[in-house]
Amino acid sequence: MSNLLEEAKMLSDVIVKNRRYIHENAETHNNLPITTTYVSEKLIGMGYAPVEICQSGIVALAGGKKPGKTFLLRADMDALPIVEENELKFKSITQNMHACGHDMHTSMLLGAAQLLKNHEDEIEGTVKLMFQPAEETLWGANAMIEAGVLDNPKVDAAMMIHVASGIPVPTGTIAIPEAGVVSPAADWFEIKIAGKGGHGAMPNMAVDPINVLAHIHTALQEINSREIAPGENVALTIGQIRAGNTSNVIPDTGFMSGTIRTYSNDVREFIKNRLTEIATGIASSFRATAEVVYTKGCPCLTSDEDLTKQIFKYSKELFGEDRVIDMSKLTGGKKMSGSEDFAFISELVPTVMVSLGAGSIDEGYLFPLHHPKASFNENALSTGAAMYANTAIEWLKNNK
Repeated sequence: MSNLLEEAKMLSDVIVKNRRYIHENAETHNNLPITTTYVSEKLIGMGYAPVEICQSGIVALAGGKKPGKTFLLRADMDALPIVEENELKFKSITQNMHACGHDMHTSMLLGAAQLLKNHEDEIEGTVKLMFQPAEETLWGANAMIEAGVLDNPKVDAAMMIHVASGIPVPTGTIAIPEAGVVSPAADWFEIKIAGKGGHGAMPNMAVDPINVLAHIHTALQEINSREIAPGENVALTIGQIRAGNTSNVIPDTGFMSGTIRTYSNDVREFIKNRLTEIATGIASSFRATAEVVYTKGCPCLTSDEDLTKQIFKYSKELFGEDRVIDMSKLTGGKKMSGSEDFAFISELVPTVMVSLGAGSIDEGYLFPLHHPKASFNENALSTGAAMYANTAIEWLKNNK
């Protein structure tokens, strides 16, 4: 399929147009009416029969004319609740922003859908296109699994691409991970403190939840430094603390929330248990009470060894040796610290997550993912579309 890359480049204008529309109309979680309508209409225009199997979760099938296995390609479609600070002609007109590149992923998979439709008679099996909502909230992949995305036909292997910006490699560089754990499990938590409100001039008559929150915040950082082995990678982050409404009143209650990222189930469960013990213990020592609630989470994302080797081979054949690197060169030998709910798929079928350079520091792309000034080099779009299509076609051909 050596001509796929050239075909993808010929589709560049269409892929860019799709990306800009999705970027301008950024939507969050699983509330994606504009995005899903647009994606469905584009797929129907190509000759597909897309199905919304759960809220804002779209599936379409390519191939199926020849017997064979089923390969799944996934793109996430949701944005973040961030107000964009870029001055683009297609700047988001909502209060949301595609600061993680999901608009790039969706448009690349739409490009791949056209390439697959152009070569449908050559597909030796079936390619399942998965347009997923709510990756940022770790809801979408599991919802689509429960709705049957891995069935009818049964999926045998899967791949996703994630773009990267503000990185030290040129646009269009493909970074493939080694087999094993690629990104950590994530657990979102809330800690609710109940104290006793009172006058700011008489703190002795109150039980100050802000004081409790401050002590818990400090103590939680000791889990990593004093209770986890030095070789383990852990990130425990408090992203939100709220309490009170004015300066001279001690409030009744307070609240904090955060995330835990871990790379093994044992460490994951240990930290979750210790967080609860520390929060409740400290609250009790200050005459308050603490309730710890884990609101959402996902497991570690793992890359399958055999599938990883095959994707390395297919990618080098299509793009050349120098454009395909080991992901460790992108991360400086460290594991990725961002979680990805495609992990739910990786628990059930062989998967690989590929990173695609879409804006290097040398090219002027200075801001990382999730920043209100994050931007992406659209020259990566045709590469992503070609890689999606080529990987599916080659894997089906070689794994009959």
